[in-house]
Amino acid sequence: MFKTIEDFRTVWDYEAEMTGKVMLGLTDGSLAQKVTEGGRTLGFLGWHLACTLHEMLGLVGLNIDAPAPETPCPESAAEIARIYGIGGRSVGDEVSKNWTAETLLIEDDMYGETWSRGMTLFYLIAHQAHHRGQMTVLMRQAGLKVPGIYGPAKEEWAAFGMEPLP
Repeated sequence: MFKTIEDFRTVWDYEAEMTGKVMLGLTDGSLAQKVTEGGRTLGFLGWHLACTLHEMLGLVGLNIDAPAPETPCPESAAEIARIYGIGGRSVGDEVSKNWTAETLLIEDDMYGETWSRGMTLFYLIAHQAHHRGQMTVLMRQAGLKVPGIYGPAKEEWAAFGMEPLP
């Protein structure tokens, strides 16, 4: 749970940047990649992250510049990445502009539970990290380069002069 806007902003800016890196690694051809028949596609997951910014923070009164969940997914990976980037910046800006440390203590009905707004921000990041992890697996299966998030990815070890771990 976040207790200050500055703490949230530090974490959010990094997390949004890393999600942006994942989005920028997608290709139009990779958007249909999925693990199982009937499973979520790489394009669906990317678009879901973009739309969740509007949906989740709209429930707590913020006006995030991101698409509503019912907005159809673009067929272009670059468009998904572009729209996520706008939304990601909007989240940081809107929270910083409209909320204070005291605002983070306000409780709201969220998906049938009661969350403080500080907890809502934590869950937004956790939700994003969860789906971003799914996306990196699908990216690897699609033959795409996977960016390092919390450390180097397999392809990045060479830049450190090291062999990737098996």
